[in-house]
Amino acid sequence: MAGFRSLARQVRDPRCDLALRRYSLRKCLERFAPYGHRATWDHLCTHWGFGPEDRSADPARLVAALEELEEARAVWLDYEQQFARRRRQEKHDGLRRPGSRDDWHRMTWGGFGVLWCDDPAVHPSGPLAEVLRRLIAALERPPGSACPVCGCPRLEWRHGLVHEPSSGPVCTRCGILVPRHILTPQALAESQRARLLVSV
Repeated sequence: MAGFRSLARQVRDPRCDLALRRYSLRKCLERFAPYGHRATWDHLCTHWGFGPEDRSADPARLVAALEELEEARAVWLDYEQQFARRRRQEKHDGLRRPGSRDDWHRMTWGGFGVLWCDDPAVHPSGPLAEVLRRLIAALERPPGSACPVCGCPRLEWRHGLVHEPSSGPVCTRCGILVPRHILTPQALAESQRARLLVSV
């Protein structure tokens, strides 16, 4: 099975036909897809101006989409290295049992669904790397009351998400599943109340 870097080489290789280059870009999302496979693909198609089913997309657009994905992946891999160093130090200091922050991280290891978007057409509009930097900044500060990506205070608790966890606070503007541990207890309670109001 090809890894991310070998797939990226195929996307860039002018000797490959366009259908293979597009397919290789799509396969990259099996290795790294911050919003989930479908929503990340929709983001790249929308941002770089090629159709989701376009088998002969402009190769320059495919490469630009790949470069955006690679930049975001580098941001996430750097965060994962810092996370691994922190956990090693905690274990060295005798803290063997990880906290709730680590529960969330285990579900997103490798960068798949870091900012899960259950609706593939609703996702943040900014560059992937910038969106991930905002999430990482939120992970490193005290809990807040708004979406860490777009700052929207309107969060709604949703059930039946196609991801783990299968329920949680979703931003009503950019569509991300907000990690629970970066929200205050009051913000979590308000998101659950918002869900009740919608269902009434």
